[in-house]
Amino acid sequence: MSKRDFYEVLGVTRGCDDKTLKAAFRKLAMQYHPDRNNGDQASEIKFKEVNAAYECLRDPQKRAAYDRFGHAAFENGGGAGGFPNDFAASMSNIFDDIFGDFMGRRGGRAGSSRERGSDLRYNMEISLEEAYQGKTAEIEVPTKVVCKSCSGSGAKRGSSPKVCPSCEGHGRVRAASGYFSIERTCPTCQGRGEVIADPCLECNGNGRVTEQRKLSVNIPAGIEDGTRIRLAGEGEAGARGAAAGDLYIFLSLKAHEFFQRDGADLFCRVPISFTTAALGGEFNVPQIDGSMTRVKVPEGSQTGKQFRLRGKGMPVLRTSKLGDMYIQIVVETPANLSRRQRELLEEFEKASSAETNPESTGFFSRVRDFFGG
Repeated sequence: MSKRDFYEVLGVTRGCDDKTLKAAFRKLAMQYHPDRNNGDQASEIKFKEVNAAYECLRDPQKRAAYDRFGHAAFENGGGAGGFPNDFAASMSNIFDDIFGDFMGRRGGRAGSSRERGSDLRYNMEISLEEAYQGKTAEIEVPTKVVCKSCSGSGAKRGSSPKVCPSCEGHGRVRAASGYFSIERTCPTCQGRGEVIADPCLECNGNGRVTEQRKLSVNIPAGIEDGTRIRLAGEGEAGARGAAAGDLYIFLSLKAHEFFQRDGADLFCRVPISFTTAALGGEFNVPQIDGSMTRVKVPEGSQTGKQFRLRGKGMPVLRTSKLGDMYIQIVVETPANLSRRQRELLEEFEKASSAETNPESTGFFSRVRDFFGG
């Protein structure tokens, strides 16, 4: 009797991806499951056929061979082309892959059931000056730590956990149903392999208690906004001696009164008077390290003119390099003029020429030319 095409059995196309293949198998496996069909012989045959098809196509090497040679690729000793000899073992592996999340396994294997501690998050805000200099910060984190009374075992002092009678210490039990068997977490010990007859009074058998932990965190110079620092093993303690989780520090920088940051460079907008821009002059500008730098303004400077101060920016993380600082001037228009100031400006305006205001004169000249005079 000729065998049906595996893709036809699963109802998928030859070019389908693994996600589509898995979804098709799941649907058909549940449809033809023997427990759902009251021992119907036709359903059992289809159930085996679906399993054989999926076991072949889920393996990239077997799938490549099947795509090239069809069923002939497995006729001489290859078990993938027909029903596996150890059908129960095969179904256990496949159902662990497909339905593991239903059993609370999510890829875990027997014996790996100890509960690792949860990872923790701590939000920290620092100033731009602290990011420039670097710092060592002391923080307090509410977390779960190993119970000192029972040393994390969960058992009352003087006693110890016992081997689980249901799973004999394996943490998993196997249930047979029809033609296959499924391994699942032991419901008696919750996968730990041990049970506690006399729990610790301090932690109620959990092996952990909640308390505030004080930690020292090193913030390196040049750290940027949004950086995440990982402290391995500083998260919650694991249950009953399991590994601890990690602590993640999420850093954010406070807005600065004078500076804006772009990587290792700093930007500062400085307003200057109308006369300083016209006649030239100089001014002092603060630096991120607290010192002052004098900036010279050439005669006739305009709003937007930028000055670059090399090596006056932020440190580049974990190097000896420094970014630059950029000063951008903004010419301030005089306001609240006195009568004398107004008279002087009016005299200045009458004495002005195209050479005095080259940009505005040139702009309006181009406008006239554009609109034909």
